[in-house]
Amino acid sequence: MAGMNPRLAFAIVSSACWSAFQHGYNTGVLNAPQAIMSEWLQKEALTGTNVTLPAKDDPKVTTVWSIAVAIYCVGGMIGGVITGVIADRFGRKGGLLLNNGLVFIAAALQGCAKLANSSEMLIVGRLIIGVNSGLNAGLTPMYLAEISPVSLRGSIGTVYQLVITITILLSQVLGLESVLGTDGGWPLLLALAAIPALIQCCTLPLCPESPKYLLLNKGAELHAQRALNWLRGDVAVHAEMEEMHQEAEKNKISKKVTLRELFRNRQLRQPLLIAMVVMVAQQLSGINAVIFFSTDIFQSANLSETQSQYATLGMGAMNVVMTVISLLLVEVAGRKTLLLTGFTGMLFCTVALCVANLYTAHVWVSYVCIALVILFVVMFAVGPGSIPWFLVTELFNQAARPAASSVAVTINWTANFIVGLSFLPLTLILGSNTFVIFAILQFIFILFIAFKVPETKNKTIEEITAMFRQQM
Repeated sequence: MAGMNPRLAFAIVSSACWSAFQHGYNTGVLNAPQAIMSEWLQKEALTGTNVTLPAKDDPKVTTVWSIAVAIYCVGGMIGGVITGVIADRFGRKGGLLLNNGLVFIAAALQGCAKLANSSEMLIVGRLIIGVNSGLNAGLTPMYLAEISPVSLRGSIGTVYQLVITITILLSQVLGLESVLGTDGGWPLLLALAAIPALIQCCTLPLCPESPKYLLLNKGAELHAQRALNWLRGDVAVHAEMEEMHQEAEKNKISKKVTLRELFRNRQLRQPLLIAMVVMVAQQLSGINAVIFFSTDIFQSANLSETQSQYATLGMGAMNVVMTVISLLLVEVAGRKTLLLTGFTGMLFCTVALCVANLYTAHVWVSYVCIALVILFVVMFAVGPGSIPWFLVTELFNQAARPAASSVAVTINWTANFIVGLSFLPLTLILGSNTFVIFAILQFIFILFIAFKVPETKNKTIEEITAMFRQQM
């Protein structure tokens, strides 16, 4: 961890921890209190529903609940689309600070939805917090990549996914019936998102803007050097400043890249394809499907509903532990190696789950399925969970990075939305054979990574772009 110092660590915590908190927390926060919130929708928020039916079977309640869950991804897509514009106009740090305004609005709407008996407030709040998470997913990895020393860029980039896994787990714990998953507690559960936003508003102003943004976008050389000196502490920054100057000279020749130019420029086409595929691969790997099935698999092994919930929490904790390990491994093993290892392990688990589902009559098979589900999550955390978020920022220079991040984040949220919409209908048609589709996709992603994705470990942006020029 040479190159790490207290100020850099403070900047990482101030930017990544509180931004990724919103992404992870709001992804998982509706899972545990679904039953109690559905009952509120049926009895109080919605009129004309069939109160003789259980809330989970009421068509109107199911529709509204599905919209509330799915619209978070729609917000994420919107946030992804505007990432490039926000990053260029307000800066990386400035964009993150402004983005907290959306959190306060969303927290107020969701926290007051029960008091107002308004399902519309809940849905609009979910949309707004989705926009916030979409912007965070683009701005934070960009800021981290631009403040990191080359030797730590991968490890620091992994922090974003690490915090996502921790806050998903936190949202599941807080959503338990014994904590805030109650009739009176769920509004507070949703409003808690305002606390990390408030913390970031207090801490991030103490950190500098991205030195690369200051020099390459604003031409403020003195401010850029001061920012770099602040981030590096006692380490000399002459070599890093010289590297940024060289990139700035190249950017003068090649103007700022727009979305249209991003798709039309032959030199950018291959890194853009890689960025898009790794984002799609992360969402279509089957991770959401396996996590969705986990409670059913645990219950099939004769665990009670409560025991199954705690087993799912244990699985989430394992996800956190393995993401920490990947943070340490990414600068040793490399990005490509960890991606291939992760997807290969996931393919093995998926095929094994397909086979195991043919022999569910045997009790011992259920325990094998539990082990496979946990191993699947472990392999996802090794590489596919964290690497796509910062790999995108490594593939592009300063001129193209905002537009490329915008496209990649939008693609990620769109793929997430498609999986959310299509998974349940597919399971109704195919049952457990749905995993066959994921196995085929994982195999395709492995081939693509093996032949198309370059290793970016310990390489400067100039060295990475030179690699693509040689391949043309």
